[in-house]
Amino acid sequence: MSLTCSYYLGYLMVLVKSSCLFLTFDLVSSPPGCDSCGSAPLNTKIVGGEDASAGAWPWQVSLHEDGSHFCGGSLINTEWVLSAAHCFPSTPDPAVYTVYLGRQSQELSNPNEVSVSVSQVILHPEYDNLPNNNDMALLRLSSPVTFTNFIQPVCLAAEGSIFNSDTMWVTGWGTIYSGVPLPSPQNLQEVDVPMVGNTKCDCLNGGITENMMCAGPLEGGKDSCQGDSGGPMVIRQGSTWIQAGVVSFGKGCALPNLPGVYARVSNYQNWITQHVGMNNASFIPFTSTTFYVNTFNDVPNLFLSNVLFFLLVQIYLFRNCRPPL
Repeated sequence: MSLTCSYYLGYLMVLVKSSCLFLTFDLVSSPPGCDSCGSAPLNTKIVGGEDASAGAWPWQVSLHEDGSHFCGGSLINTEWVLSAAHCFPSTPDPAVYTVYLGRQSQELSNPNEVSVSVSQVILHPEYDNLPNNNDMALLRLSSPVTFTNFIQPVCLAAEGSIFNSDTMWVTGWGTIYSGVPLPSPQNLQEVDVPMVGNTKCDCLNGGITENMMCAGPLEGGKDSCQGDSGGPMVIRQGSTWIQAGVVSFGKGCALPNLPGVYARVSNYQNWITQHVGMNNASFIPFTSTTFYVNTFNDVPNLFLSNVLFFLLVQIYLFRNCRPPL
């Protein structure tokens, strides 16, 4: 017995909130080829955050200079780490940096930890530190790491990935408020933040480009902060975790109507593969399962162009992709 279709529509849920319509499609099953990245076997979530359990975010790395944490990053394969360009000087010396993987606490012993030196730091050639556009950096490790339950690579959002009003997760060891350090023993923090559209974010923050994305509750209280820079913002698709953004900048931390800003990973697929190789980073397409409508006037068009299309496709799949009796 064989089943050739890899996706099906689980349910359709309509939520009406404050004159806006949210349509949520639950897609069950993961895209093929995801087993090599984005797996967090021990995952059971910064400002407004809480302690993460050991191994919950196995791609999270801590970047150190002179023995101190200064930025985060994410492991994308056995030899490369993705981070933010603003974490480094214009001509970085890789010899001064150490990457810690599998780390839980910045103060206590970490039995699952591995430390690796850095052989190369590559900043995006079009990084502009004034608007923080193209805020991307790659670090090559001096030797490949071995994957464990506590050390795993994250999948990366492929070019063309779509994120609407989805909930993201951000992790890091940054300050809990502006100028207020993470309390002892400085355990890795996790926080869930909702996406904010670029148009709205540009009205609030200003200077938002297509290479950026924003996330954070408009009432404030949850955000990334100083020291989280370069770390991952991820979203779950099925059982696979995909990195959508890199912590970049913000005005203050967790302030109302000032969501955090992240470099949009999907816009850098070509640049990343140029350096790490086509087969050495796993890019997974992500399409948001939530559609956001500004006003009820848009509802008829949405149903005609999106909802009916999805339903018709699912009827077709149901008829043509069922296993034989």
